[in-house]
Amino acid sequence: MEGSATPDLPPPPDRLSPATIERLQAAAVLLRKAEKPVRVLRAVAWGPEVAQAFFAAGEKELPKVTYTPLDAAPVHEALTAARALIDGDGPVQAWLLRIADVIGTGADMLAGIGTKEFHRQSVKLYGSPQTDLLNCDVRPLDLARMLDYVLGSFHNLDINLDAKTEASTTSEELALRMAKVLARHFGEAAPKIEIVDHLSSNALAGARYIRIRRDAVFSDRDLAQLVQHEAFVHIATSLNGAAQSAFPILGAGHPGTTRTQEGLAVFAELISGAMDPSRLLRLADRVLAIQMSMDGADFLELYRFFGERTHNKFSAFENARRITRGGLVEGGGPFTKDSVYLEGLVRVHNFLRIAVQETRVDCIRLLFAGKMDIDDMPAITTLAAHGLCTFPRFLPPWARDLRFVLSYIAYSSFLNRMNLERVRDHYKAMLDSCAPAMQSPGAGPPAPMSPLGVMGGLMGPPGGDH
Repeated sequence: MEGSATPDLPPPPDRLSPATIERLQAAAVLLRKAEKPVRVLRAVAWGPEVAQAFFAAGEKELPKVTYTPLDAAPVHEALTAARALIDGDGPVQAWLLRIADVIGTGADMLAGIGTKEFHRQSVKLYGSPQTDLLNCDVRPLDLARMLDYVLGSFHNLDINLDAKTEASTTSEELALRMAKVLARHFGEAAPKIEIVDHLSSNALAGARYIRIRRDAVFSDRDLAQLVQHEAFVHIATSLNGAAQSAFPILGAGHPGTTRTQEGLAVFAELISGAMDPSRLLRLADRVLAIQMSMDGADFLELYRFFGERTHNKFSAFENARRITRGGLVEGGGPFTKDSVYLEGLVRVHNFLRIAVQETRVDCIRLLFAGKMDIDDMPAITTLAAHGLCTFPRFLPPWARDLRFVLSYIAYSSFLNRMNLERVRDHYKAMLDSCAPAMQSPGAGPPAPMSPLGVMGGLMGPPGGDH
């Protein structure tokens, strides 16, 4: 367990008056109250009976799902009261107004659950596979297609790319191993691990718990990915945000924080060595499937798409469910949240690159001070300079000890100045002239490396996939 003392910071350029701070804090309290009913994942969840009926019908009928729309009026009333307290045009005011807009859109989305309106509001909140990445003329769909092409090509080769073993770790075994890691990192604040009978995925994290489905089995990367993604990022930012007494809204995981939170979590898997091609392909496939649904593919078409990718009917159902939950199983109106994993990864990686170049290590660590979006950083640094936002107590090992991250990003940033097409032409011509090399007789697959051994050595044999 590690903490970080608040470092000395330069005074803010525009100091907030005590009266302004009081009004902004009151607005933040109202925003916290307004966002509580906007529980997106809970509202769009499917009960276990939906899958049971689907398979009982021979996997030939569209799932039948009913939802309870949210009454958005009380949410908008609270938002109106909050906006009335937000005066001025500084970064903190812009941050709070942005939160108000996001909460309002989330309420409208849940008010239209099960209809095309749900999809339209979903695109406002989470973007889509077609969202432009920082005006760079590339989209999450482009990244998904590239990953599918490059990593998918290896599946046709006799190469043990993932150094994977069959999923054989039980939920009880996973829970025991995870508990040791979490106790070491979080101490007395370690989340409770619960094994439950019904869960839509293999594992799910809340602010103070991690739930594992009893009948799930886990492969060699599951534990590392779960710890890096769910615990070291999602739970850590929840605990750090809950400690922000001056602005408790930093403890709220509203939809406006999803893109950065998921981007941070996926980056954590990458930078720690927990990521594998199967996991990255799974994220890419979800983006491809969202686009398919936007183009009209129904649940059955998505189910068959994922069936060809996973060769597991239960995984195929779960992935198709993620795309259509809350929207239209008939096609044309998906839930676009799963496009933020790749988009968020790109945004977080680019932010970290520039933060390193600008020597703003404080901003890298402040990303973990609570639930926020990267674009909120001017507000967060203003709060920190006023003593209204404390530096995070819980940081992933790679963010606590930044030596590897700084070295990696400083070097990789230079590579972006090189003309990749020229480099590719040079080495492709050379590789085309190379004879295929056969693996030496008797050489087996490479020994698996602990994904957490790269950054912190928190455990022995690696765990698996969530």
